[in-house]
Amino acid sequence: MTIDNSRGGRQLIEGAKSMAEPRTITIVLVHGAFAESLSNWKPVLELMLAKGYKVVAAPNPLRGVSSDAAYISSILNTIDGPIILVGHSYGGAVITNAANGDQSVKALVYVAAFAPDTGESVATLLRRFPGSTVEANTAAPILLADGSRDLYFQPDKFRAQYAADLPETETKLLALTQRPMAERAMTEVSDVAAWKAIPSWFIFGTRDNSIPANLLAFMAERAGSKKTVTIEGASHAVMMSHADAVVELVEQAASAVRGDRSTASP
Repeated sequence: MTIDNSRGGRQLIEGAKSMAEPRTITIVLVHGAFAESLSNWKPVLELMLAKGYKVVAAPNPLRGVSSDAAYISSILNTIDGPIILVGHSYGGAVITNAANGDQSVKALVYVAAFAPDTGESVATLLRRFPGSTVEANTAAPILLADGSRDLYFQPDKFRAQYAADLPETETKLLALTQRPMAERAMTEVSDVAAWKAIPSWFIFGTRDNSIPANLLAFMAERAGSKKTVTIEGASHAVMMSHADAVVELVEQAASAVRGDRSTASP
């Protein structure tokens, strides 16, 4: 692991308003495309719950940036106290918009995630640097009744694309249970860039075949990342293969939040 300090229904696991105690930090995890909240975040959830954090594993509809962000915002509105938003992959684009104007969101953590600027889409960012194999490994789009199209990864290409550093038995299950991403979610531009106003932290692997490492590094630097952690050899599923490193970075973000709120605790 190398660390660059140069620039600086709903599945709820604790954290809903009816359960939260005032002035405690809630970690909200937002998964990305071709995934769902439990399998995507299970190792992180287990570690964070063991440490006593309040955690919400939010279901991301994967229909489009604006509508997905609005849905996540509705979940944020049920939570008392400071929030740390954590997004993986496309979930990064969603939290970038969902955090806008929400005074409770004190930190953004991007886990192998897109951090678009205003007017950028996932598709435009992927064209900015070479190296992504998303387009090559996406199956033929499925036409829906309303004329829109859903995207999946080809099951036999899923492991290489998404989680090459996980056991094959595990990635087969992930491939079989992947949730579709609306084609619109790839091309819809971001309305805002919350990282311009909210401190951010980044973590990603050097062997990410979905979002090239140089694109991830570019987005981290542009956002003024408080800390950027690079995991040598890690895949796009870094939150599963290196959950401990992800949790450590989220805890550093939580420490920064507690520095502003001395009475807050995990």
